[in-house]
This record gives sequence, structure tokens and C-alpha cells, in this order.
Amino acid sequence: MNFKQATDALLKSVTLEDLAAEMGVSVQAVRQARAQQGSSGFRRPPLGWEMAAAKLARQRAMTLGKLADRLGG
Repeated sequence: MNFKQATDALLKSVTLEDLAAEMGVSVQAVRQARAQQGSSGFRRPPLGWEMAAAKLARQRAMTLGKLADRLGG
């Protein structure tokens, strides 16, 4: 693994698209749920958002752990 590959993997983040796909909703639904509560654009978060976010967080943590192991951490 070279420097570029390692830093690409390190700097990759979970996107709104990833979260929307995991919850089975549109990106717009995620954006609206992230809007300031009380604003005209605000919508309630999709059901099951906690489990979806936790799954993505665990996947990211596992990916970073494997990267650290490969780099000698």
C-alpha cells in the first residue's frame, strides 16, 4: 500500500448517499431530517435511523482498524 492509497482510505467518509441507501430513503429525506427543527424544510428522521447510523459507524470503524493493522499500527 502506498501513501496515496493509505490516505485515500483514511480520508474516505460516510456520505449522505450512503446513509440514505442504508435506510432505504432518498438523500433529500436525509437532508430534511438534518435541517434545523422548526424550519419549514424540517422532516422527522426516517424510522430506524439509529440502527442504520450504527451499522455504518461500525463498518467505518472496522475499515479503519484494518487500515491501521496494514500500516503497522
